[in-house]
Amino acid sequence: MRKKALSAALTALVAVAVAAPAPASAAAVTIKVERAHAEMVREWIDPFTCPTNTVLTGRSHYGDENAPTTYYCSFILIDGEQAQVYLGDWTARQKESRADFSAPDHHAVAGRWHEGDENGYTRYRTASVHWRGRQVLLAAGDISGAHRESSHTWHADENKVMTGRLHRGDENGSTYYRFATVTLAG
Repeated sequence: MRKKALSAALTALVAVAVAAPAPASAAAVTIKVERAHAEMVREWIDPFTCPTNTVLTGRSHYGDENAPTTYYCSFILIDGEQAQVYLGDWTARQKESRADFSAPDHHAVAGRWHEGDENGYTRYRTASVHWRGRQVLLAAGDISGAHRESSHTWHADENKVMTGRLHRGDENGSTYYRFATVTLAG
């Protein structure tokens, strides 16, 4: 009788475990970074922040500091649900002609503010991203190849977001972009 009761209890426990839904893990979710907004601003004076719940995924600039810059912002969708973006403060100013910025770990860039020419200053605005109360992670960070600042368009690859920027010189100098892949811890 005791063996039979133990066997019945074990069978019931297995049935409950099989019927219970498994928690979502990083491998079980679908992540998509989807472009949502593009905006042209005056490079030399206008601060830019991506619209609500979007982060930077691209930038283009043609000309010197008097030419406009276009910023591209994207939603992060996880299982078709929009992730929440929490903006941080503006960073300290860096001289544009030798700017080298990396967002803190697991933060994306959501804004940029440049004043003047290459002797002016640039600031960045970072953001953390959350989905269902969990922080979205940014992994496998990398840096793009060189782009001539006065003549380029850059877009992060699929499911990647901007995490920083490096620039040397004036409008004829090189600009590089830091980026990382959007992931979710299991």
